[in-house]
Amino acid sequence: MLKVIERDGQRRVIEELQRALDIYRHSTSHLMALAVLELFPGTHLGIGPATSEGFYYDFELDHRFTDEDLPRIEEKMRELAKSDIPFEPTIITVDEAERVFAEMGERLKCELIDERKGETLSCYRLGQLYDFCTGPHVESTGKLKHFKLLSIAGSYWRGDEHREQLQRIYGTAFFSREDLENHLAFLEEAKRRDHRRLGKELDLFSFHEEAGSGFVYWHPRGAFIKDVIERYWKEEHFKRGYELVSIPHVARHNMWRTSGHYEYYKENMYTLDIDEEEYVVKPMNCPGHILIYQTHLHSYRELPVRYAELGTVYRYEKSGVLHGTLRVRGFTQDDAHIFCTPDQVIEEIDGVLDLCQDLLETFGFHQYEVELSVRDPQNKEKYAGSDEEWELAEKSLVQAMDKRQISYRRMEGEAVFYGPKIDFKLVDAIGRKWQCSTVQFDFNLPKRFNITYVGKDSQEHHVYMIHRAIMGSLERFFGTLVEHYAGAFPLWLTPEQARVIPVSEKFGDYAAEVTRKLKSAGLRVHLDDRNEKVGYKIRDAQLQKIPYMIVVGGREQESGAISVRNRFDGDLGSMEIAHFVDTVKSHIDSKSVKP
Repeated sequence: MLKVIERDGQRRVIEELQRALDIYRHSTSHLMALAVLELFPGTHLGIGPATSEGFYYDFELDHRFTDEDLPRIEEKMRELAKSDIPFEPTIITVDEAERVFAEMGERLKCELIDERKGETLSCYRLGQLYDFCTGPHVESTGKLKHFKLLSIAGSYWRGDEHREQLQRIYGTAFFSREDLENHLAFLEEAKRRDHRRLGKELDLFSFHEEAGSGFVYWHPRGAFIKDVIERYWKEEHFKRGYELVSIPHVARHNMWRTSGHYEYYKENMYTLDIDEEEYVVKPMNCPGHILIYQTHLHSYRELPVRYAELGTVYRYEKSGVLHGTLRVRGFTQDDAHIFCTPDQVIEEIDGVLDLCQDLLETFGFHQYEVELSVRDPQNKEKYAGSDEEWELAEKSLVQAMDKRQISYRRMEGEAVFYGPKIDFKLVDAIGRKWQCSTVQFDFNLPKRFNITYVGKDSQEHHVYMIHRAIMGSLERFFGTLVEHYAGAFPLWLTPEQARVIPVSEKFGDYAAEVTRKLKSAGLRVHLDDRNEKVGYKIRDAQLQKIPYMIVVGGREQESGAISVRNRFDGDLGSMEIAHFVDTVKSHIDSKSVKP
């Protein structure tokens, strides 16, 4: 059974500790800024917030930071920390702040000040550093002991790629050396699991700037795994009464105006002109599924209707946020839209949650966090739908989660404007959280497209529409799987389940015979008949994360058997081919993680 982590009491304690750590980290970012100012006179400041894992600060200066600069800056930070410099808060007027920061030449800070509507501002002085900052901070730099600078990156002011290009230094800080060292070890493990590195090493996918940023090119091995995932996804959906549909990748702008995307989402959409008319490359699948539903009138007896599609969509993302397969511009949503009556809602939500739990656990995810996003009760006018609809929707989501004993965090004001939603955040093998499944109500599109059914009273009524995605984005889910398993996929997913290795050329014929038998039994097997030493071939198979290595020589040829190794336990000894096939197939059928 999947496990939901962090109960309410635990969460409150964690939030308090996180607030204290944020203050500590934000103070450390100021310490870093002071060190940079002293080492590189003429530097201008951007912003320097705490983050969930540390802090960063953006700088504008002529010098180009390199990795060699980080130890030097860190050494200066330790020197300044020992000096026990106080953080001195001041409150000044907006006019005074504009004058002071203009005289300092801090035009980026002046831009932030100009946007402030209050009459006073909070600033902090730390030695020669004077920063427009709301704080709070620790009392003095002497409190800051356990920190580490991690990396350098480029950034744009305000995240706008058309604005000034800055240089960003990332770091982290903790209350204790032990926590810092544990985190640094965690970062090393995360680096080992990085899906971008493993994607290249295991020949799974690539990206090509000459063809455009943010688009995945699937190599044969990666495309094979992707196909296994898709086939399993389809099988599970067929079992649960979903019907597969497929829609075009472009549509006239009128459809996106009706849906509201053109008005609210246009900056994220790709458009093109066809026959002197504007078309949109689809950023969503829902309007297309609606058009299919509307091709004929539905009776309440036909509902629910469940349309599902592995539909590729395209959204413009700024280049600075693109990140391997986790953040791309073209991605495949495992989308489905359920059209149902009000009295079917709870059962449908329960069915979606059941599918979520089964599918995610099958892929090896056993922990997650759940958030229930609802509207802001003080600003109901910002949301589509009536009070009655919102109450029914929220009640349905809560009842379905209660039935499955799913704990959740209520997020007021975090609902999308068209309805409440449930979000699942997976927890991977090293404790990182990944946005994954989502279940959303929609009170907007049924009215915009006038999506109806004929009820028992022979009148037309608007359907209740549920959006849901289990994997979310197949590309992001694939990247998550790579990092969760560190590239060592479960046997049922991996494109090469076994590699046959002859100890020398004279046993090549027997190795080829073994390979044919295993392939005819339905296993995915490759024969490594290169003129290389056995140890080299075994090591190469291990680096390629191959689950089984089958070594054959004179003894095996004589007995008609095989010598088997696996990547977890090493040498398993000699066994009959039929026994090996049965063993492997049992692991495949059970979709177990370890062969």
